[in-house]
Amino acid sequence: MKNKVNGLTAGRLTMMALGTVIGGSFFLGSSVAIKAAGPAIILSYLICAIMVYFILFALSEMTVSNPDSASFRTFASQYINKGTGFVVGWVYWTGMVISMSSEATAVSILFRTWFPSVSIPILGTALIVGVTLLNLLGAKQLSHLESILSAIKIIAIIGFILLGSLIVFGILPGSRPLGISILRSEPFLPGGLKSLAGSMLIVLFTYAGFEIIGLAASETEDKQKNVPRAIHLTVFWLVTLYILCISILLLLVPSESLSEDVSPMVTALNLYQMTWAGTAMTVILISAILSTMVAAMFGIGRMLRSLVDDRLGPAFLRDQTDVPYRGILFSGLSMMLFLYVGLFFPEVYLFLISSGGFALLFTYIVLMYTHIRFRKKNGKPEGNCRLCGFPYSSLFTMAGLIIAIFSMPFLKGQTLGFLAGMALVAFFTVCYAIVKVTGKQKMPEQKQYPAGTPEHRRILTEFSEEISDTDRKKK
Repeated sequence: MKNKVNGLTAGRLTMMALGTVIGGSFFLGSSVAIKAAGPAIILSYLICAIMVYFILFALSEMTVSNPDSASFRTFASQYINKGTGFVVGWVYWTGMVISMSSEATAVSILFRTWFPSVSIPILGTALIVGVTLLNLLGAKQLSHLESILSAIKIIAIIGFILLGSLIVFGILPGSRPLGISILRSEPFLPGGLKSLAGSMLIVLFTYAGFEIIGLAASETEDKQKNVPRAIHLTVFWLVTLYILCISILLLLVPSESLSEDVSPMVTALNLYQMTWAGTAMTVILISAILSTMVAAMFGIGRMLRSLVDDRLGPAFLRDQTDVPYRGILFSGLSMMLFLYVGLFFPEVYLFLISSGGFALLFTYIVLMYTHIRFRKKNGKPEGNCRLCGFPYSSLFTMAGLIIAIFSMPFLKGQTLGFLAGMALVAFFTVCYAIVKVTGKQKMPEQKQYPAGTPEHRRILTEFSEEISDTDRKKK
């Protein structure tokens, strides 16, 4: 079978991954991580980058080895059991849908600074409709838009790094060199190892979304070449941009001056009388969140299709086209539903939205365990797309993720997320038990016929015709 001529290239796959990852969690959430760990936050970003690298290669190794697979959920069904595939697929889909509805609310609030007369429900609905319609265009067209939005974010971060460097070295007119004077006055790890562990959880969330590479790998041309290249490019750009940006922040502003309500970049630039930074960052933050929403919708639409194709989702969502139109539309409607739940039942929504981080960590844990089972059954794959250092790399990553997820109750503001996430896993576990029971009830009892009898030959003929029809539809 030939690769798709119009498939995604390594560059477009990289830009799509960067578009998903670099979002509000970095532009805003990094304040909390820096304040918690101080200068040691650099270690958190490096350790988490190594974990991300291993997760990406584990996922892509399985995807390239089985290009017909629709998502990482499919591998969990194959190498663990169907129940795990059902639970991780629906937990991931639900967590992402709820998170993106929250992002739509955040963007609506930002837009209201320019359009105060328009209500948040109208703005939020318009944003979700727009993101949904854009995803109906397909992977190739969507990758062009993601490249533009990702480029805006990357240019913004590079611009801050360059401007911050000019301030640090005293190159700007009327400024004096700062050097490492601010950094020298801070303790390396003010809160001890506990604060480092807490910061790692937040940093992991700033890397979240990279799994889009695995979900999009099936639509990538020359997977053996482009998927590993996209992984290297994604991790390189993320680590380089994040580390340089955080390093400049540490040189510009004391950790204690940062606030979780204001972007650390805005805080730093305002400190040096660059008051235009707030407006510029608002524009960048809007583009960052929109980019994340567009790429996330791409992923969850394909996740939903894989569930439906395995008869683990509603049959009316089944699509035979390359673009999962029904899954995308259903995901968009679900986002709108959660948007309205947040507006009219804020306490219920707060509980639901806090499960987003847990859902991602849970997904990554299942993914790494699946990879261990995959290697145990298939051995080391051929080609360039394979995880190095196995099994130690997989065990190291899995241990780090388990520590992160079970440290949630000990961190301020994360206890609710842990409880909500556990409730989500329990809910879908019960759902699978119900699906399994009802599915068995619907299956008619099959009467056994001895081999060679006319009835046995008739069943074999019907079975072979069904397979032929399925092959024709695939072609």
